[in-house]
Amino acid sequence: MSEKKIQLYSLATPNGQKVSIALEELGLPYDAHTIDIRKGDQFTPEFVAVNPNSKIPAITDPNGPNGQSLNVFESGAILLYLAEKTGKLIPTDPIKRSQCIQWLFFQMGGVGPMFGQFGHFHKYAPEKIPYAIERYTKEARRLLGVLNKQLEGKQYLIGDEYTIADIATFPWVRCLDTGYKGWEVIGVAEFTNVTAWLERCSAKPASQKGFNVCSF
Repeated sequence: MSEKKIQLYSLATPNGQKVSIALEELGLPYDAHTIDIRKGDQFTPEFVAVNPNSKIPAITDPNGPNGQSLNVFESGAILLYLAEKTGKLIPTDPIKRSQCIQWLFFQMGGVGPMFGQFGHFHKYAPEKIPYAIERYTKEARRLLGVLNKQLEGKQYLIGDEYTIADIATFPWVRCLDTGYKGWEVIGVAEFTNVTAWLERCSAKPASQKGFNVCSF
């Protein structure tokens, strides 16, 4: 461990991958510490001191504002913090900056929770509940439709500029396949703008490396 590096506490879930991908894309030096939520690592006093909500990911930046060490939790807050710290992955134009933050919050409030509920009831729930599966399948499709419309004629969510809004969102779309095995159930292939964007984002070298940080 280096006191000069950002300390990342994570696991390679979509929320964890957001931050590792951003760190790789920004070229920031960091040490990665696997928090195995299957074993309850998130409830240890050491981790709770970093994130009192006991959720991954979290970071400690020893070189925070005014040279002070800073803990940051919540994946969206971490992405925004890193973007503001470096001046990268977030537009400087105030209108585009606002749009970027809006789409970041769209992921945090919509894509992540709803895709996560789909994954739970489709794959992990001990009892198959048709109502829940149908509800979250429909909502996942609706959200994919919103993304598909936003990506029409664009390389990324905010036009030609790759931002934290993309980094926050595409690991969740990818997880519909790699994690939840729900690609066909939801019909993700129908959303061609989304699938093309997912391919572009996933192919980046930082993404390929970030996917596997703190792996299961």
